[in-house]
Amino acid sequence: MSECIFCKIIRGELAARVVYEDERVLAFHDIQPAAPTHVLIIPKKHIARMDDVEPEDEALIGHMFAKANEVAHSLGLTENGFRYVINCGPDGLQTVYHIHLHILGGRRMSWPPG
Repeated sequence: MSECIFCKIIRGELAARVVYEDERVLAFHDIQPAAPTHVLIIPKKHIARMDDVEPEDEALIGHMFAKANEVAHSLGLTENGFRYVINCGPDGLQTVYHIHLHILGGRRMSWPPG
């Protein structure tokens, strides 16, 4: 059984403020928000990094983005816009090694992001 914090959330071993769930993905509020609205959407399949995504994961990743769009809409982010972020590896500032898409909104984002 994985010790991954996101796998524990998926299994219900750790609490999360869930905003969406289906058989393939889970979306919940980030506990350290970087914007007024900061939600993470994760696949229920453990994939450590984006560069670990395999061809057989294509439908899952597409599903994750489609559901992220639905979540952004349900949170009222689509009128003014929002940002998606995926961090990969140490230089990409990935801190949890289970791929996750950040949905950030509720304020104007700055550029460059990093």
